[in-house]
Amino acid sequence: MSKYEYQTEVSELLNLMIHSLYSNKEIFLRELISNSSDALDKLKYLTLTDEKFKDYDYNPKILIKANKDEKTLTIIDNGIGMDEEDLKNSLGTIAKSGTKSFIESIKEDKEKQSDLIGQFGVGFYSAFMVADKITVLTKKAGSNKAYKWESEAGSSYEISQIEKESVGTEIILHLRDDADEYLQDYRLESIISKYSNHIPFPIFIEKEEEKDGKKEIKEEQINKASALWRVSKSELKDDDYNNFYKQTFHDSDDSLLHIHTRAEGTLEYTTLFYIPKKAPFDLYRVDYQSGVKLYVKRVFISDDDKELLPTYLRFVRGIFDIEDLPLNVSREILQENIILTKVKKASVKKILSELKKLKNKDFDKYKEFYAEFGKVLKEGIMSEFDNRDTLLELLLFKTNKSEELVDLETYVKNMSEDQKEIYYLVGEDYSTLKNSPHLEEFNEKGIEVLLMDDEVDSIIIPQIHTFKEKSLKSVTEVESDDKDIEEIAKEFTSVTVKIKEELKDEVKDVKVTNRLKKSPACLVYDKNDPDFSMQQMLKQMGQTDLPEVKPILEINPSHEIFKKLKDSDDLAKIKEVSTLLLDIAKLNEGMKLKDLSDFTQKVSSLLASSL
Repeated sequence: MSKYEYQTEVSELLNLMIHSLYSNKEIFLRELISNSSDALDKLKYLTLTDEKFKDYDYNPKILIKANKDEKTLTIIDNGIGMDEEDLKNSLGTIAKSGTKSFIESIKEDKEKQSDLIGQFGVGFYSAFMVADKITVLTKKAGSNKAYKWESEAGSSYEISQIEKESVGTEIILHLRDDADEYLQDYRLESIISKYSNHIPFPIFIEKEEEKDGKKEIKEEQINKASALWRVSKSELKDDDYNNFYKQTFHDSDDSLLHIHTRAEGTLEYTTLFYIPKKAPFDLYRVDYQSGVKLYVKRVFISDDDKELLPTYLRFVRGIFDIEDLPLNVSREILQENIILTKVKKASVKKILSELKKLKNKDFDKYKEFYAEFGKVLKEGIMSEFDNRDTLLELLLFKTNKSEELVDLETYVKNMSEDQKEIYYLVGEDYSTLKNSPHLEEFNEKGIEVLLMDDEVDSIIIPQIHTFKEKSLKSVTEVESDDKDIEEIAKEFTSVTVKIKEELKDEVKDVKVTNRLKKSPACLVYDKNDPDFSMQQMLKQMGQTDLPEVKPILEINPSHEIFKKLKDSDDLAKIKEVSTLLLDIAKLNEGMKLKDLSDFTQKVSSLLASSL
């Protein structure tokens, strides 16, 4: 017998689950049955693709046994089984990136704790919510050795070699005193019917019956054992879809939307896609876990192929079941296979069209979706060409007129006849954008401007050149149409020259503008230079060696400050005001000042001199 310590993250997860007030403990059975189903799927695949298993007597089943005297609940499957290495890797370790940061994020959040199992897919460990000790007896297909794994949910587990004839796994739960309900047949039946009805393998409960004064043991099948995605839509209810979703994709919530498609003809395939209500924890990780499973003729092939859907749809959960792929399809074949390419293309189009229907029919529900996945959807603008128009129709934005979200189509409908372009402003947060000096002229004229406060907007939006034949234009690039501005600029030449001299190390130029109505100054960028939000985004993407980009300082000639400076020869005062104006303009852009204390001292000095 060998004793092993749990990986640190496993110990912390166990501690959280055992001591958190998880209100839905019954799902432990759903999770263990799901694991058994996976094991049966893997063995089925071997019997069809591996010569060593061609003659294997494959008769898949899952059996549940309750022993009231010993207070144990046993889940048995004749699936692929595990060897010693599998036990250590599967039951002693969580091989997922971001595990540690995920655990830290949920430690203090009771609401997140309740979603722990669903978010992280640690199904086996959920059994410790009802058991104070778990014993696993297992033998791997093709191996002569069998093993026993045992743990009491502490910091360690033990593995020893045993004798076991049959291939597969038995999980014996030694139930806690408050878990007696899971020894009752009616309770087990209700859980299986609720969560596992469409597990594609038969699930039996061992029952004891009295006949002619004698006790007999019999096995009764509880589930339908049909692949739900293969069942006609007309025979399924929302509960069927949601229970299958929770069972298969380890979520504690119903899905926001399901999309069930059966295609026949030149291409034969079935797909069942789900849109979750909440974003998975690894949504923004490069090494995110794929949410789709690939089947060929109902045979499970893979659940980790990111090639099945584009990365901007990585939040989608679902199943591809394709008729005309080889069973031993490899990842290389997946990338090049014409059939899969066509199925993927049709599926992407279907998902986007269903999201569009949702937006048009139930905008409130669509806003729930967009709050979770809108940023990811925007990524498709850079990579998706076939469906770009649909993607554009799915985007939502706040505006200078309202924080309520609008789509581009609504914006265009609301445009006045003489407005030729769609105006937008990109920045870090809505409040800063709404109060931006750049909007003063637009607000005065009643022109709506899209305010884009997602960090990806500075890269995504410039990719959208037109929508409905209307070009998109940043308000910072809008040139003044005032014919008198050149004359006014000449009048203020002495001021702009002096300010530019003082700020020559920090700005590219100083110009007079008529875009400002209240603010004294603002920052704009040369049309060939990235603006501030774009610079920030590039730095976040790792481009730290960017050359310094100097902004252009635009001043408001109608502001009292410049009326007084125009006739002033006080160079010290001009110097002080110049640096303050630049700092204020930076703050309005959401930029951080290099020397905040110097700024406050100058403001204090000016306040004192004005009293």
